[in-house]
Amino acid sequence: MNETVNIRELNEHIQAESSFVDILNMEMGKVIVGQKHLTESLLIGLLSDGHILLEGVPGLAKTLAIKTLADTVKASFSRIQFTPDLLPADLIGTMVYSQKDESFVVKKGPVFANFVLADEINRSPAKVQSALLEAMQEKQVTIGAQTFALDQPFLVLATQNPIEQEGTYPLPEAQVDRFMLKVVIDYPQKEEERLIIRQNLAAEFPKAETVLAPEDILRAREVVRQVYMDEKIERYILDLIFATRYPQEYKLEKLQPMISYGGSPRAGICMAKAAKAYAFIKRRGYVIPEDVRAVCYDVLRHRIGLTYEAEAENMTTVDIITEILNMVEVP
Repeated sequence: MNETVNIRELNEHIQAESSFVDILNMEMGKVIVGQKHLTESLLIGLLSDGHILLEGVPGLAKTLAIKTLADTVKASFSRIQFTPDLLPADLIGTMVYSQKDESFVVKKGPVFANFVLADEINRSPAKVQSALLEAMQEKQVTIGAQTFALDQPFLVLATQNPIEQEGTYPLPEAQVDRFMLKVVIDYPQKEEERLIIRQNLAAEFPKAETVLAPEDILRAREVVRQVYMDEKIERYILDLIFATRYPQEYKLEKLQPMISYGGSPRAGICMAKAAKAYAFIKRRGYVIPEDVRAVCYDVLRHRIGLTYEAEAENMTTVDIITEILNMVEVP
């Protein structure tokens, strides 16, 4: 009985604390037409301190969505266009000789911002990618002998183009795992596209207002951690992860030859964090199985390795996740 009261209190607390979500969605909705899943994913990343990899063909408002999110939060934003000739120093900064002081001084790079947009991350060689991924993981950057902590919140949103593979450097599997979510964006609906055209032809393009400060985001992250997750939900998350590693134990023998490797322990952590953030966005103080299922595709799609057999049969990671979700028992 006591637990029920606590859940009720927690629910009321979360409802009060998550009131800004509607305002944030409204401001982003002024600029971004449709793409609800993209907006939700950006919020999940922001609230659970996770980086996001966006994949979609050009012109689907990936860059605009990230820029708009930075506008709604009073935070610094930097955009880095990844190209084959980019160097790690162009990203993190370097030591510059000052004639006035007769010494080397640190010149910080664009990674020193709250929101970093890594545009077309797969256009740069591994050396540059790893410099960014180190900053993502350690939340610090070392230039020369000095180590600098990055500002909080620090969110990397990387985009990659799935169609042109000439002159690209695919992200290594171990590095892709550092992204909490991989979100695949599709074309808008016909009615949405009509609104997009109309918006771009208008005399003035809409702009999102600033509604949050960085401190509000950090406080919201603490509240997201308080969202209640039952043991049954924890077991459900573990079952989903383990089904990607040992499908035969979940009556999914046919998937065994299709999977070369399953989700890492980081996948379970990310799924739990994302489920809590999703419950918070839905203004609920507890996680339900639907929250886990809602974030499952984005958390797992880049963490399952396919064998040549799966590719020969045109089986994708999405097909595998669907099979697992259909087979694993829901609490």
